[in-house]
Amino acid sequence: MKVLRFLMLGIFLVLLQSVGAQDMTAKEILQQAEDQWQGEESSQGDMTMKIIRAEWERTIEMKMWIKGRLFSLTLITAPANERGQTFLKRDDNMWHWMPSINRMIKIPPSMMSQGWMGSDYTNNDILKESSIVVDYHHSIIGEETINDHNCWKLKLVPKEDAAVVWGKVIKYIDKQHFMQLKSEYYNEDDELIRTEKASDIEMMDGRKIPTKIEIIPQNEAGKKTVIMVDNMKFNKDIPDGFFSQQNMKRVK
Repeated sequence: MKVLRFLMLGIFLVLLQSVGAQDMTAKEILQQAEDQWQGEESSQGDMTMKIIRAEWERTIEMKMWIKGRLFSLTLITAPANERGQTFLKRDDNMWHWMPSINRMIKIPPSMMSQGWMGSDYTNNDILKESSIVVDYHHSIIGEETINDHNCWKLKLVPKEDAAVVWGKVIKYIDKQHFMQLKSEYYNEDDELIRTEKASDIEMMDGRKIPTKIEIIPQNEAGKKTVIMVDNMKFNKDIPDGFFSQQNMKRVK
């Protein structure tokens, strides 16, 4: 009888969790997905980015620290000729430190849509200038299965006063672990510009996350950027002072 009670309790808890998930709003789902990927408070990790073109490839290794929406710092660790470059976002300001020429450059808003380090990621993607939770209206428009994962299909439309790059974003978020498994980005004319696909799910620091992200521009054969997450830690204490121009020059 005790075994039966435990089984019934387990089934009840699973059903209760399922009902709670079904009652979530699109914004709550998206916030949970962002927390799953970036941590509720912070995240830090090592990543490898491969820029793939029809006739050449280029690999960049980096370390990243993110705290909430206001702070992020990225350090290039390879290749050797670019090692030591750092990118900082603090509040609404962004800078690029280039040690080879001993120069600090402030990144203007006009450059947010440009490719970061020549990749298919934009400066806005890397530096997290805009927030998909804050700057968009959200709605659940359906469900779809992505790589055997049952996903919510969300539609994101920018708010009128939001300084964002995209005219519309469609996201597919796994219902069990809130992983963002696919994202489609459209311009203001409702034309698909790029697709992001996430795969190779692994357990890192106690949570499941995709460790491979492919950024594929639309109608550009042989061109894409692949991000590999080498390791990731979540919700470690990172003081605000870590995200400073002074630390850009000495972080390792």
